[in-house]
Parts: sequence; structure tokens; C-alpha cells
Amino acid sequence: MTTSKWTPKDLPSQSGRTVVITGANSGIGLAAARELGRAGAHVVLAVRDEARGAAAAKSIPGSTEVRRLDLADLGSVHAFADGFDGDLDVLINDAGVMATPESRTADGFEMQIGTNHLGHFALANLLLPRIRDRVVVVASGAHRMGQIRLDDLNWEQGGYKAWRAYGQSKLANLLFTSELQRRLVEAGSDVRAVAAHPGYAATNLQSHTGSRLQHVGMWIGNKLIAQSDERGAWPTLYAASHDIPGDSYVGPDGFQEGRGHPTLVGHSVAASDADVARRLWERSEELTGVSFPLTPAAA
Repeated sequence: MTTSKWTPKDLPSQSGRTVVITGANSGIGLAAARELGRAGAHVVLAVRDEARGAAAAKSIPGSTEVRRLDLADLGSVHAFADGFDGDLDVLINDAGVMATPESRTADGFEMQIGTNHLGHFALANLLLPRIRDRVVVVASGAHRMGQIRLDDLNWEQGGYKAWRAYGQSKLANLLFTSELQRRLVEAGSDVRAVAAHPGYAATNLQSHTGSRLQHVGMWIGNKLIAQSDERGAWPTLYAASHDIPGDSYVGPDGFQEGRGHPTLVGHSVAASDADVARRLWERSEELTGVSFPLTPAAA
């Protein structure tokens, strides 16, 4: 089956399915929520600001629910998971921050690794016993500039570098996807873990770097080069709805994967390092106190 001309018009019916989307009050998360709602899914907006979430929900067709989730606070992550009732078909880990000035989460993690990876790591594992279909992790082409600092994930040594920290968090997303899929297979689970990236999409993600010069440059890029957040959501929607193998990575089919229709794409050699994926998982368990909840299938 070709994916070269896929659009949300080809999204299969989502009737009877429940989808949780983190960061669904704006950008790609909101665009994906609208299409999934239009296709019949019950969409749960997992957002830090419930008032903004409620306003966003009004623009989503069909059945919605707004629940508070702050990925930069493990207490909030546990509260969200503890309060979730019923089955869940798809979890879309979309929320994130990019190249922010140095700051810390409520648990003392560097903000980008804490929000983009560790918060989602804890959320996915806590919800996994309820998930019936798949986990979709929204990564980025920026994973190619990432390097996992296993001995210093939180940038406590040697000075903070905002873009390198972002690259590390996005590489962590893909390594998490790969190791989660390996563990799901080992447990005999039918749930799959897949990843997607939006290409270069115009969202408010680019507005929090703390640098006026970078803001101006990215504003120009958004106007002249970027595709819309609606089109940026296409790979996420494809990854959330189509019969693709676990550990697949979906991105745009255009030049340098910057824009276009969703297709299966490759990733860096570093994102395929099974040993680093395993070690990152173990370190993430230590930092979050959350472990994989399923047991290996009997031989």
C-alpha cells in the first residue's frame, strides 16, 4: 500500500475508539485531535492548562474530554494515570518543549529531557495495562543531532546547551519507542509502539527559546518554508491509524522530510542502538520510579 498521497480524508473510522493526546490544546496535537474527533474517536485532551484545553475542545468535532496533565511533574503524571478509567486504544505522546532556556521540572530534571522523554516514559508505562492498540511517540528530525548522555541526562555537568539538550530528548523518544516495542514483543502483547515526526511545521513550539534572534529567524522560516500544523499532524495521524509494524517511524515524503505526505522513513544510526536504548530505559526507570508493567511471556 502506498502512502505517497495519503491525507486525513483517508483516515479510517475511529468510532468506538478512545485516544489520549498530550499537548492537544494547540499545534500538531490539536490538529490531530480535530481529525480523530471528526473520524469518530473519543478524544481525551491531556493538557497542562485545563482552561485552554476546554477552549480547544470546542473546536474538535464529536466526543471530547479535557484532563489536566503536567509532564514536568511526575505527581501530575501519576494523578492522570490513576484517574483514568476504562480502556484506551491509542496514546499519542505529542506534548513537548524545544530549545528552552535552562530550567528544571518539579522533580529536578532538565526541562527538555524531563518533559519530552521522562514524563512521557512514565505516562506510557502507567497507562500501558489499559492500552489496546498502540503508543505513538512524536519525535523530530532533530534527533539526528542528539547524543544520549547516560551519565548526565540532566545537564548538570559541563554547561547547558539548549539545542543539544533538545536533540538528546528527541533521540530519547526514538530509543524509547524501540525499547518499548522490544519489551511488548517479549511480553507477548499485541500493542505496538511507533513514532512519527511532523517535518518542518509552523507551531508555537518555536516561540520559547528565550532568544529574540532565534524567534525572528524561526518566525521567518514558519512564514516562508514551514508547512501548516494541520499538515504537520499527518504523520501522527497515519501512525495512529494504519497497520504498520511496531517500531516504525513515519514522516513527510518531501525534500529532507520537511513537508509532504506521510510515509515510512529512516532514522539515525544512534536511534537504532539497542544497547543504548536498553540502558536509557533502565536509567529512566531509576529517575522516574516507574517500570514496565507487563511480564515476559512464558517460553
